[in-house]
Amino acid sequence: MKTLMATDGSNEATAALLIATRLLRRRDNEVHILCVAPEFYEPGGRKENKRVRAEYERRIARETKKILERAHQTLLAEGIAAEIRAESGSPAEVIVRLANDYDVTVLGATSQYDTTRPGIGSVASRVVEHAPGLVLLCRESAGGSRLRILLCVDGSRVSQAALNSLTMYFNTQSAEITLMHVVETPWVNLGLDRDWFDLGGETREQKVSEIQLEEELQIEANEIIEDAAEQLTRHGLDVTTLIAEGNPTTEILGQAEQDEYDLIVLGASGAADMKHRMLGSVSAKVTGQTACSVAVVK
Repeated sequence: MKTLMATDGSNEATAALLIATRLLRRRDNEVHILCVAPEFYEPGGRKENKRVRAEYERRIARETKKILERAHQTLLAEGIAAEIRAESGSPAEVIVRLANDYDVTVLGATSQYDTTRPGIGSVASRVVEHAPGLVLLCRESAGGSRLRILLCVDGSRVSQAALNSLTMYFNTQSAEITLMHVVETPWVNLGLDRDWFDLGGETREQKVSEIQLEEELQIEANEIIEDAAEQLTRHGLDVTTLIAEGNPTTEILGQAEQDEYDLIVLGASGAADMKHRMLGSVSAKVTGQTACSVAVVK
């Protein structure tokens, strides 16, 4: 397991490092700390001044070194001996490029320059959108004695990848895990209330068809939840199951707020069919609006 932890030296980034050490598995985890320094540029399109550029590079190199050393000491105090890595350029572009070489990419959901809470910063947003693999956005949590994890499943390939990632990369042995599936009925997908479909004069055949559809969706939901629960149980994990009906984003955020989870794990997919659309755009909305850490798996 290889983990890339990005920092800019801010309090938010330092908190993200500490949160990640609590959430992630420590055994056989090779951790690298990354600091990306902004590249030098001459404002206003002026001709480059080599002396000024050289001085800038010396100062930014010293500052980057200090940031990495502080982060290294922070993790060392947690019993993690990490390697340090300095790069220059656009933080989001560098992190996305390097993410190809790591199993897990960690960064704070916001930075010292982001004022919206819980929110999501511009760098974090771009990394979640473009980075491969697993991206862990860290936020402060309730910090109970046991981790509380909400795993969202929908039966898709990326949903299975999210489950696999949870068992491979996270500190789950003492965690309380809730498996959640949201049933999206046709009226939810169309942005309508259930009552909209209860029109007067509807035929018996139409009513029977609607009931059959609801029953089929419920059967599929039960199968998805049971299969996922069986997989987690085989790993010796403590699992609670939950099936909800409605808008996936609303239901996931509501559940996360109600039970104060430390972490939400979900897949991100471009699938648009009715059965497997749950965690496409939903992942972007959840990462931006929830108050806890989120792991997005592709």
